[in-house]
Amino acid sequence: MNTYRTHTCGELRINHVGTQVTLSGWVHKKRDHGNLLFIDLRDHYGITQCVVDSGSEVFGEVEKIKHECIVTVIGTIVEREIATINNENPTGQIEIRIEEFKVLSLVDNLPMAISSISDTSEENRLKYRFLDLRREKIHKNIVLRCNIIASIREKMRKAGFLEISTPILTASSPEGARDFLVPSRLHPGQFYALPQAPQQFKQLLMVAGFDKYFQIAPCFRDEDSRADRSPGEFYQLDFEMSFVTQDDVFSTIEPVIYEIFKEYTTKAVSSYPFRRISYDYALLRYGTDKPDLRNPLLISEVKDIFEDSSFAAFANAVKNGAVVRAIGVVGAEKQPRSFFDKLNDWAKDHEMPGLGYIIFNGEEVRGPIAKFLTSEQIYAVRERALAPSQIAIEQLEQWKNRVGMAYNGAVFFVCDQKKKAEKFSGLLRQKLGNDLNLCTDSFEFCWIVDFPMYELNEDTGTIDFCHNPFSMPQGGMKALLREDPLDIKAYQYDIVCNGVELSSGAIRNHEPDLMLKAFEIAGYDPEVTKEKFKGMFNAFRFGAPPHGGCAPGIDRIVMLIAEEPNIREVIPFPLNQQAQDLMMNAPSNVSEKQLKELHIKLNLPKKNV
Repeated sequence: MNTYRTHTCGELRINHVGTQVTLSGWVHKKRDHGNLLFIDLRDHYGITQCVVDSGSEVFGEVEKIKHECIVTVIGTIVEREIATINNENPTGQIEIRIEEFKVLSLVDNLPMAISSISDTSEENRLKYRFLDLRREKIHKNIVLRCNIIASIREKMRKAGFLEISTPILTASSPEGARDFLVPSRLHPGQFYALPQAPQQFKQLLMVAGFDKYFQIAPCFRDEDSRADRSPGEFYQLDFEMSFVTQDDVFSTIEPVIYEIFKEYTTKAVSSYPFRRISYDYALLRYGTDKPDLRNPLLISEVKDIFEDSSFAAFANAVKNGAVVRAIGVVGAEKQPRSFFDKLNDWAKDHEMPGLGYIIFNGEEVRGPIAKFLTSEQIYAVRERALAPSQIAIEQLEQWKNRVGMAYNGAVFFVCDQKKKAEKFSGLLRQKLGNDLNLCTDSFEFCWIVDFPMYELNEDTGTIDFCHNPFSMPQGGMKALLREDPLDIKAYQYDIVCNGVELSSGAIRNHEPDLMLKAFEIAGYDPEVTKEKFKGMFNAFRFGAPPHGGCAPGIDRIVMLIAEEPNIREVIPFPLNQQAQDLMMNAPSNVSEKQLKELHIKLNLPKKNV
């Protein structure tokens, strides 16, 4: 028999009345009612109320106990009086009459409250993370995370995937972020790198003949923190498949993602097959390659309407290469003037000169831009911007030549160079959707496809890989030899949910000559490519099947399902925004002896005096 407990603090019910039980846990709350003293005893499984009266031999011991001390309680279960039943707690119909009481662990003064929500700073929460994890909400988040990972494993195994672990110490690779480097003691001056992703190893497993691989993979990137990205370390469902096309990858992972969300949330979840949106279309219509499809608003290109208009600010900008993006919102004509003034101030806060708009209300047309446009131009704006915002993407083609529509609403304009206009119009679209409560309360998935293979580095003027350097270019070797690199698309794709990128993936480049040419365009000498990716290049020379995969982020999946705005709320022991572990004091200095063993001398930046 267990010395510390016969039951957990979450399992006792009305049918246990009259039973003598032993419970152990943390003192969650204590309430003194004069002759009666109540303790809420908490463990991993729940909370049970315990009570002792002043006539008991253990009353004095219970009276002295502090919150979060760990105790053992022995007593008999009794039914609560009707007026004291707590229906919000599964154990709320019963309580334990304390007969024996033992203190297992005492507590110093707590640096933060556990039983109630407080204004504790994130720094303090991370410094005392072991206390923070006792809180009900974050404790449930970690349990949710564990359950989701277990469910993913089960689903992947049922789909025929083998779980195979890949190395943590490996070679540095151009994955798009900074590597964490690990110095080698046995090979002075040389370094391992922690993997940004198991990219090369999972491809090598395909070459080795393992048809379907997956793992819950730790990945390491030395990059800045964001609300949806933890600095340092994160986990992903990494998987790879042989003899597949892009469609095969999609049809394999879509049911897994869909079923996970259906299993752990009560919200509506968009069914599979998920919507597919090209990268170029996403930037045009949503202003981002991570669109939130809960928002029905769409962005339209209207620069042709303004290039010959008398609105000089836009017309001159268009002549200098600018674009004009418009967002139409049906029904926005009902908003007060203050709504538009606040949007204008918001635009200025984002370093824009302001926010132009036209309001349509029946035959009435007003707004700061309207007086500069002809009736034909105003009509064109109305039809171009207001109609698409009300219809589904797959219907757009049917509406291209439709005339005679007369939607009421407001159209907002963004004029700037293409990249800046795309980014700001995307922010504006999301703000309008949120401020006007247009977004549905659901999970909306889509694939972003047809990413560019290359992009122009504006600082150096050179060609860089845009996404994953190991992707197959659409058109194969012919495209690499004949097309402008900036026009080449790749078999690359992202899963996006509610504006959050869950995953990146690709059909891989499995041909040695094609691999050399692809890297050559990005500035890698063939001999450098052969040396830097020796393992993969050599493997491809001995027969590599067509293969592809994907890697949905575990942390982001849990963050969305838990409805947490910050990813650190679903990670047991995250780093802070400065990539520090305040609890374990990492990173930290190491001894001179350790540095000598690694043949390392420090050349630290000088501190400003």
